[in-house]
Amino acid sequence: MIRINMFSQADSVQGQGVGSAYKELVRLLRTRLVDDFYVTINKYGASDLTHYHTINPTYFANSFLPSRGRKIGYVHFLPETLEGSVKLPEPAKSIFYKYVIDFYKRMDQIVVVNPIFIEKLVKYGISEEKVKYIPNFVAKSEFYEQTQVQKNAFRNKLNIPLDKFVIVGDGQVQERKGVDDFAKLAEANPDIQFIWAGGFSFGKMTDGYAHFKKLIDNPPKNLKFTGIVPREELVSYLNIADLFLLPSFDELFPMSVLEAFSCNTPVLLRDLDLYQAIIDGYYMKGKSFDELNAQIKSLRSNPDKLKKYRDLSAQGSQEYSEEHLAKIWHDFYMEQYEIGRKLGQIK
Repeated sequence: MIRINMFSQADSVQGQGVGSAYKELVRLLRTRLVDDFYVTINKYGASDLTHYHTINPTYFANSFLPSRGRKIGYVHFLPETLEGSVKLPEPAKSIFYKYVIDFYKRMDQIVVVNPIFIEKLVKYGISEEKVKYIPNFVAKSEFYEQTQVQKNAFRNKLNIPLDKFVIVGDGQVQERKGVDDFAKLAEANPDIQFIWAGGFSFGKMTDGYAHFKKLIDNPPKNLKFTGIVPREELVSYLNIADLFLLPSFDELFPMSVLEAFSCNTPVLLRDLDLYQAIIDGYYMKGKSFDELNAQIKSLRSNPDKLKKYRDLSAQGSQEYSEEHLAKIWHDFYMEQYEIGRKLGQIK
């Protein structure tokens, strides 16, 4: 049996997609692939494969130990994708950004969650041969379409009328996520209930913290900020949504979109090139506030269009399902094990 050790602190910060992706992979390995791989978490004993999910300095240090076997790095972000998320002063910012790339260069193999980042890693001096694209995925046991009774009960819990049109967005409250446009869309559509499920995962280090704290404290009347929501409750918010809206300006591969797909909730996104490489055809899009607003208004008057994108979400969830990705991860780890044996990295 192949020994895989995961080094990760991804679940130490609540309300972020990196932690969700990490938990999904560990669950998959310990359920569907348990006969092939023995998985440990943050153990310093010998392993065949070591998979680094976060870039902690202690992990960088232990990557030099020969007992690590073949080293695999998971790229959930690049320096440019941190802009608009975390605010760091100079020179700390430049030092940290260099460290991020140095960490990735220490790896024998890199996994990216969006193929458009392969070229960007190459520009940082990382060989394209070392980079593999494997998308995120969501387990249907975690995110699924609830019964109408469950949906109605949760609406009643939140004091939302059963016939009220509801738009839900989720993620960290930060500039990069397009939260300002989300709030403006709420103001432009006072007859719709808007809900943002998420908060400040990085506290006052969040870029634009003071601005967004004021918005949360004084939102439009039809906009509710929930704060950080546990995943087991997030599924209920996605189920009461007539539409999932994520107006982000930059993403890697947002787990929130896959979670919405898995609940068969129609999805509206800002029109970004990065989505076209992974989920094109499954969602509605708009480049600007005006285009996003027009899409929302068209859905209100066109129930057939809403049903069309509900069906497309269901199709998208099949492509990025646990079942589909289990084979991809199985074959990837098996391949890495064989490479490590040939190169003498695995004893």
